[in-house]
Amino acid sequence: MLGYAQELVYTLKELMPTQYQKDNLEAMLGLFLEAQGNPLPENSKTKSASALSRFLNINPWSTRSIIRTVRNQILEMILKTLSKSGKGRRPFLQVIVDLTTLEKRGKFKEFEDLISVYNGKRGLHMVVLYLVVGKWRIPWSFRVWRGKGTPSQAQLGLKLVKLLPPLLTKHFQVMILALYSV
Repeated sequence: MLGYAQELVYTLKELMPTQYQKDNLEAMLGLFLEAQGNPLPENSKTKSASALSRFLNINPWSTRSIIRTVRNQILEMILKTLSKSGKGRRPFLQVIVDLTTLEKRGKFKEFEDLISVYNGKRGLHMVVLYLVVGKWRIPWSFRVWRGKGTPSQAQLGLKLVKLLPPLLTKHFQVMILALYSV
């Protein structure tokens, strides 16, 4: 697992266009990997909170490239794990569809069209798709529910399941689990 993580970090750093952004990414990853429960930018010992905030909110790095790289690394790791399991019946891949609400208070002009009230909760209503392989629960994709008159959360979940790579559905017997949390 450590080898995969190191390779992923080096690959992600290479996606950053400048040395300054590479350093900021390294500082952010350091906060998460310390696992001290304080991954907030103000807890960084190497970069200022404002520099890390700019890195996350302003700098023009390619989010799609990062997501694509992380997903490819995850697929590679899953398939290598699968190849070690031997022959026989296709192993199970649990796919969790999680319907969740990130409660929001106050005014958010940028997110005005995304924040709504559902089941008495005001916030950002999301459908998150997780892959569960062994002990790993990996967030794979998500969609934001945009309210009445748009596809339901269940329909969004089904779309996410249909978008799973054929590489996974070919090698695994997919078991879909649905969660609802508010």
